[in-house]
Amino acid sequence: MNPRLVMPALIGLWLAVLASAAAAIHFKHESRTLFVKLEQLTAERDRLNVEWGRLQLEQSTLSMLGDVEQRARVRLDMQIPATDEVRIVTP
Repeated sequence: MNPRLVMPALIGLWLAVLASAAAAIHFKHESRTLFVKLEQLTAERDRLNVEWGRLQLEQSTLSMLGDVEQRARVRLDMQIPATDEVRIVTP
């Protein structure tokens, strides 16, 4: 091989190795950053699922017909009107 071409070839290979190493470090760092973000989002999803379940349970408890009627009677002093007190309004 020509001695004049060996030194530039070695320098080129050395630069390629350095560039490859720098790229590997960069993408490993990016991979770790994205994994941390994924773990945070997974924890947030789990927290929201627990809250959603709690809200569904609360909604089903509050919307029971007997409970609504009892709250209307006790808190608002409401009562079911007698049939002669009911008026039907037509548009």
